Amino acid sequence: MKHLAAAVDRQLHAYNAHDLEAFAAAYAPDVLVEGPGDNRLRGRHALRAAYAQQFQDARCRAEVLARLTEGDWVVDHELAHGLADTPLRLLVAYRVRDGLIDRVTFLA
Repeated sequence: MKHLAAAVDRQLHAYNAHDLEAFAAAYAPDVLVEGPGDNRLRGRHALRAAYAQQFQDARCRAEVLARLTEGDWVVDHELAHGLADTPLRLLVAYRVRDGLIDRVTFLA
């Protein structure tokens, strides 16, 4: 279970440092990211493109309020700063396989 959390922590540290390449490297080449509604990203290239501006603006930061792990999944209750006027509370599920995140689902 620690290796699962380590993969998710790696992307979180890169996110908070606004290091786009380190962030993308924490994900599988064919990662699937599912957001609210029909929002979907497929692959590292799409992930980089989606996050490039907020990393460049250095306006994003997240903190983990709570974490659950089960099987290949890590579910974080996060507080995201810099995306809206006030911090956003999110539930994010990360599936980790072979040390990389291959699926992300924003639950709330």
